[in-house]
Amino acid sequence: MPEENEAKWYVVHTYSGYENKVMTLLEKTIEKRGMQDVIKEISVPTEDIVEIKDGKKKMVRRKKYPGYVFIRLVSNFEHLKSGDEPTAADKELWYLIRNTRGVTGFVSTNPNKPLPLTESDMRAMGMQTDWVPEVDYGVGDTIRVISGPFADSICVVEEMNNEKQQVRVRITMFGRETPVNLDFTQVERI
Repeated sequence: MPEENEAKWYVVHTYSGYENKVMTLLEKTIEKRGMQDVIKEISVPTEDIVEIKDGKKKMVRRKKYPGYVFIRLVSNFEHLKSGDEPTAADKELWYLIRNTRGVTGFVSTNPNKPLPLTESDMRAMGMQTDWVPEVDYGVGDTIRVISGPFADSICVVEEMNNEKQQVRVRITMFGRETPVNLDFTQVERI
């Protein structure tokens, strides 16, 4: 069985207004079938907003992404190539989710191959992630920028911010050294 850290977030599309029903049905099915080791978490993200009605302010909780349910599960969906046959466990999981009342399908570019959300997708959507990229460099190490506008620049790490997953370096631009914050994933050790 895959390990806990291999669980990834997937998104399923639902009929409008069925998000909580789908979440409840899936939770009951998981419990009945003892699939807690495969489906780790189900979420319908909400947000609190202030709504003004008849001149009165009222705090209202709304679905952040109406029509979608987020499911963190362990599967090999993303490793399937166009001709690959999914495992029996993945077929059962696919069938279970796909045939839950109210679900119209997985969100993906290929209807037969669900794609997990990346960590950057999750952060962009304002969803909490626990993932921290492993880095093999530290303060004082020489690194190369591998993506972004400063790609191929060589610099030295001045500061690391694990909370923001960023590294501060000084890059020479126009004959001056300029401090720049880069994501951990934008640099590599030389």
